Amino acid sequence: MATLKDIAQEANVSTSTVSRVLNYDSTLSVGEETKKRIFEVAEALEYKNLKKSTSKKKGTIAIVNWVSEAEELNDIYYMSIRLSAESKAQALGYNFIRVYNQDELINHDKLSGILAIGKYSQHQVDHFLEKNLPLCFVDFKPQQDIDCVLVNFKNAVKQNIDYLIDQGHSRIGFIGGEESFSDGTGNWIDPREKTAREYLKRKRLYKADYFYIGAFRVEDGKKNMLKALDNLSEEERPAAFLAANDAIAIGCLKALYEKNIKVPEDISLIGFNDISTAKYITPSLTTVKVYTEEMGSSGIQLLHERIQGERQGAKTVITSTKLIIREST
Repeated sequence: MATLKDIAQEANVSTSTVSRVLNYDSTLSVGEETKKRIFEVAEALEYKNLKKSTSKKKGTIAIVNWVSEAEELNDIYYMSIRLSAESKAQALGYNFIRVYNQDELINHDKLSGILAIGKYSQHQVDHFLEKNLPLCFVDFKPQQDIDCVLVNFKNAVKQNIDYLIDQGHSRIGFIGGEESFSDGTGNWIDPREKTAREYLKRKRLYKADYFYIGAFRVEDGKKNMLKALDNLSEEERPAAFLAANDAIAIGCLKALYEKNIKVPEDISLIGFNDISTAKYITPSLTTVKVYTEEMGSSGIQLLHERIQGERQGAKTVITSTKLIIREST
């Protein structure tokens, strides 16, 4: 595991700056470029070094992210997928371009393929298809038969709930996020929230006022945890929470610290994604490891097969998850 010192040396900043950035310290005065560099280094140091191809380049792949460059810092899950995709593309002998706004593809007419990371409306999917290029989605399954890489969110949520029940918890809450497609045509429904509601109902543990939904950001995690603490008495409130991603979970930890509530003695908390930050915060975060390295790498591999004409039928790759138990439970 990379240390804070390793990250600091690679990013050319102090260890204390790395620690405060990874803990989403809002009082730290540091530029967005520095934050981005620290997060990218922290994620990249988790990856195995892929040997770059020295042969003639096979073409150029557009790696499109559904969030903006600034939003990528709020939830580095997508940054992690992007970095692994870029490494795999280089290893296979491709150039790549980063695209944060789908409309920018209009300016690129010499592409070999498109890797689309994130959630897209049907209108946006149709826009990709108009390019008539090999196409693969990561973390999203369109209506059409198109290559994609997905995460088994449902099993992960069920395993989290079973783990908390095994730990003796019967009052289990959920703090999730809601997002809109970037073209403003509708919202994306998080399968983690849907599965948590259904599975807790099956276990006869569901309470509607244990669920709080905001955005997938640290600030919303803190705000919704404070709501949960203010709305319910100590005897009524959940003794354990699932957070839909690690950014939300970090916000929850900040709220609990502000209220002098001990974790995990008073409230247990499980995050989701296992971003590099999760192991460096205090207490270290129990979370679901999503294999973002495999997601980005698999997406490029599927695209490579299409570009090279090795396959015609659409393929879906589903990656597994793993609960990483740390200090917050």
